[in-house]
Amino acid sequence: MHVHPRRTRLIDAPAQGKDALRRIRIDTLVGMGFSNLVALAILITTAATLNVSGITDIQTSAQAAEALRPIAGNFASLIFTLGIIGTGLLAVPVLAGSAAYAVGEARQWPTGLKRRPKEAQAFYATLVIATLVGMILNFVPIDPIKALFWSAVLNGVAAVPVMVIIMLVSARKDIMGNFIVQGWLKWLGWTATLLMAGVVMAMLGAFL
Repeated sequence: MHVHPRRTRLIDAPAQGKDALRRIRIDTLVGMGFSNLVALAILITTAATLNVSGITDIQTSAQAAEALRPIAGNFASLIFTLGIIGTGLLAVPVLAGSAAYAVGEARQWPTGLKRRPKEAQAFYATLVIATLVGMILNFVPIDPIKALFWSAVLNGVAAVPVMVIIMLVSARKDIMGNFIVQGWLKWLGWTATLLMAGVVMAMLGAFL
């Protein structure tokens, strides 16, 4: 009987922890740095263009593209469209992949893109289904601007319990072994969690 090879877990091979955590730290810092830089650029651009013109309620993608007009002129819509396509090409594989990994790990299926499709059929099926769902949403009569807004709101609200669970799990030695979070990193994590919870409460208070 063929047994699928399992990925080596750090708790089973703690000697690999230092190098693995270093790679994770670099990946996180670089990824978060670029994502926040892009978000800051979007905020500054829209504030310097749309907001100063009195446009504060964006209903369509065409209105959003107007933020590029002072720089791109008549090519604003084209550049905005290319940006949306590029974002989709980046986001769809990541979101579909994360969904497949989440479902696969929860169901204890063989997971990983390093596996052949025959070795992880359920994982790849979930990946395909998630991608198709993302494509079908393009043909559903949903306002894309409102969808972006409310998805961001839901992500922010859902982030609080997720962060709490992460902090609780990361402090348990029976789960994390020698890799428990402690010291300044633990306090930083709980501080970020409390700040996120405060922001969510303030947002909900503003809606009510």
